[in-house]
Amino acid sequence: MKRFHVHIHVDDLARNIDFYSKMFGAQPARVEADYAKWMLDDPAVNFAISTRGQGHVGLDHLGIQVDDEADLTALKAQAQAADLALIDEGATTCCYARSDKHWVLDPQGLPWEHFRTLGTIPTFRESPDLAQQTAASASTEASACCTPVNRTRPFPIPVKPTGSSCC
Repeated sequence: MKRFHVHIHVDDLARNIDFYSKMFGAQPARVEADYAKWMLDDPAVNFAISTRGQGHVGLDHLGIQVDDEADLTALKAQAQAADLALIDEGATTCCYARSDKHWVLDPQGLPWEHFRTLGTIPTFRESPDLAQQTAASASTEASACCTPVNRTRPFPIPVKPTGSSCC
């Protein structure tokens, strides 16, 4: 099964949880201090909100969540065959989950995440090993999740090498 994914940055988590719970007629499947997620079946959507937008509210990214590796491989092959700029993040952690993912940008620069969730984690993201991070990004300052280097506004596109943690 494929599920549409939407992630929105909000300024007031409690107020937005109340609003979206009423709109969807369902409570979130997961709530954390800075994050909430609904896994809806009708419509089939993984809808997430967070307060991690660093002053930026609104649409963060869109995506397609898949249940198995074959579907993720097919999405990746389709993007590569279409010569879309693909950022392969591979196995990573973010948004309280362990995932395998890659990203593509639409012509406007809107990020699309293709991912498969492998399990949950107790934190928003797990920090990569400091030595690995230093070696992989010697010229890059460590940045918060979803804040890539060399961009003028926050995007969730992981510009760090494979193995980084980003939502």
